[in-house]
Amino acid sequence: MKEQILIIDDDMAIRDGSSQVLNRRGFDVSEASTGAEAISLLDQYEYDLILLDLKMPDVNGLDLLRDIREKDPMVPVVIITAYGTIQNAVEAMRLGANDFLPKPFEPDELHITVQRNLKTRQLAIENLFLKEELKRKEGDVTIIGSSRAIKTLFEQVTRVAPTDSTVLITGESGTGKGLIARLIHELSPRRERPFVSVDCSTLVPSLFESELFGHVRGAFTGAGSNKMGKFEIANLGTLFLDEIANISFELQAKLLKAVEEKEITRVGSNRLTKVDVRIIAATNQDLRQAVQNGAFREDFYFRLNVVALKSPPLRDRKEDIPQLAQYFLKKFGEKYKRPGLFLTQEALALLYRYDWPGNIREFENTIERIVIFAGKEAVDMDDIDLPGLPISNERHETKNAPEDGTGSEAGGKNNPYNTYELMPLDEVERKYVTQVLEEKKGNRTDAARILGIDRKTLRQKLKRWGIE
Repeated sequence: MKEQILIIDDDMAIRDGSSQVLNRRGFDVSEASTGAEAISLLDQYEYDLILLDLKMPDVNGLDLLRDIREKDPMVPVVIITAYGTIQNAVEAMRLGANDFLPKPFEPDELHITVQRNLKTRQLAIENLFLKEELKRKEGDVTIIGSSRAIKTLFEQVTRVAPTDSTVLITGESGTGKGLIARLIHELSPRRERPFVSVDCSTLVPSLFESELFGHVRGAFTGAGSNKMGKFEIANLGTLFLDEIANISFELQAKLLKAVEEKEITRVGSNRLTKVDVRIIAATNQDLRQAVQNGAFREDFYFRLNVVALKSPPLRDRKEDIPQLAQYFLKKFGEKYKRPGLFLTQEALALLYRYDWPGNIREFENTIERIVIFAGKEAVDMDDIDLPGLPISNERHETKNAPEDGTGSEAGGKNNPYNTYELMPLDEVERKYVTQVLEEKKGNRTDAARILGIDRKTLRQKLKRWGIE
């Protein structure tokens, strides 16, 4: 998208010459020969940079500068002035101008000055983005697991990431939809630009439009200054709209227009601002059903659903539990200075039996509690609290199972977390499944129940490993 530049000067030769120079270098240039014409353009459009001559026929240049600063505090203003009025240019910089360029100037001087000040504007926007980032915690941009479901999802992510397609991520709460969105951004050509996340379920409806599109001073009670919205902060980057189903029908229409036309209007303003953002949306609701119920716009649904990704629940990818446990044990072990913790085979079996209605979020919280409260390095079944899991008999049975010499204490040769770094995950899983089968004396129904999978899946795993 071309950057927009406004030249305000009553000298036609300066306007024409500067426009030709900047147009040839890829900028989109508008011109104003009077202060009134400049104000009219500023009321209608947003500019990335303004070149301003202080000597105008109908208005004092310093007064015009004040008007510009009230309308847009962040737009760079470069004063173009003759040598005899450099003192005025210095005064203008005190009042908010960013730079000055003495007349006459060479084409290269003009281009260098424009580029330098556009870079300043970009840094200011990125600073706003960094402030947004500090308001929330971000973990590693990593999808943990090697199950078929995760491999399929990762393949889809790597295919869609290099494109600019709008993506709709669906899935239950806690499955990592936000992590998937950030990974798409990190693998895209926009990765050096902002990733801005908006939780649509927590914003006050009356202020939602201001948060997304920004507002001008005086637009409503409490709007004491101009404010950039999330669309402008995310310009050239990615805007992640989490829990998109929670926004109102009216705002859906405005979002649809912004996405399709790549233009926004701040609340209280008539000026159009060009934006180039990639939209990624997420929801834990069935939007197709919401459309049928009249709760979600059909046209907006189809605009979001260009590429659909589904984040699988943890109960459908239980083979990833050992790897997830290892990852979170290490993460929270470092955080709470509890290195060396590992799960016994019995504890791991307990994690397999649970259905994890809260998915990865619940699993992560469980491991964090384990790290905080575990009394010894070897985390046993009694160290795990999973409310609602009817496991009392199985807990007793597993704890009193006959010893077969393999052991699961620290240093035991069959402890997957003691040897995880030294063998493939598939081998860790094979050893664990084999032990469960041995403890259940070959009863595949009982073994599948403990592992949290169906008999067909267990049969396929055994066939792949060559186990009768």
